[in-house]
Amino acid sequence: MPRTSSTLRIGRLLLPLLLVLAAGAACAHGVAEEDKAYFEQASGTHILPFIYLGAKHMVTGYDHLLFLFGVIFFLYRLKDVGAYVTLFALGHSITLLSGVLSETRINPYIIDAIIGFSVVYKALDNMGALRRVLGFQPNTKAAVLVFGLFHGFGLATKLQELALSKDGLVPNILSFNVGVEIGQMLALSAILIAMGYWRRSATFGRQAFNANVVLMIAGFVLMGYQLTGFAVT
Repeated sequence: MPRTSSTLRIGRLLLPLLLVLAAGAACAHGVAEEDKAYFEQASGTHILPFIYLGAKHMVTGYDHLLFLFGVIFFLYRLKDVGAYVTLFALGHSITLLSGVLSETRINPYIIDAIIGFSVVYKALDNMGALRRVLGFQPNTKAAVLVFGLFHGFGLATKLQELALSKDGLVPNILSFNVGVEIGQMLALSAILIAMGYWRRSATFGRQAFNANVVLMIAGFVLMGYQLTGFAVT
C-alpha cells in the first residue's frame, strides 16, 4: 500500500482521538475547580493530598503524555527509556519548583504553545525529518531536557494563578512534584505496555511513520489553540 494511502487510513482511525487529546491538552495544565478550592484553602503542610493532586495532574495531562509517547516511540530498552524520562522529569521538576517558589511569571499561552511545538518536534524527529532538513541529527537527550523545562513551567504558570498559602508552601509544592513524577511513571507504564503489544504486531513497521504524522498534527492543533488564545487576550 502506498505510504500516502496508508497515512490517510491510519489518520482516519487515530486523528479523532488525538484531536480530542490535543483539545484537552489545551487546558491540560488547568486545575479543576474542586482542586483549586483545596489548593487555596490548604494552610500548613499536607503531604499526601498534594502528592495525590500531582499524580492526578500528570495522568490527565495529555500534553505531557503526547510528548512522552513521541519520546519513547522508538526506545526499546528500559535503560534508554529510563534515561530519557529522567531527563524530562529533571527539567519538569526544576521549572515547576523554581517557577512557583520564585514567582517567576511567563505568559501561559506562549509556554503552552511551546509545549505543543515539543510534540511537533518529537514527531518530526521520529520521522527523520529533522536530519533531512538540518543535515544533522540534533541531540535528542538535550531536546528532551529543554522541553521538560517548558513543560514544568506550563504547570507553574497555572499554580501561580492560585492564592497559595505561604504556610507550608515549600513542602506542599515538593509533595506535588513527587506526585507528578509518580503519575508520570504510572502513565508511562500503561503506554509502554500498549506499545509493547503494538510493536509485536506485523503492522507496526508500516504504521510507525503514519502514527507520527498524526502525532504531529495533534501538536499543531495544540499550538494553534494557544497562539489564538494569546492573540485574542
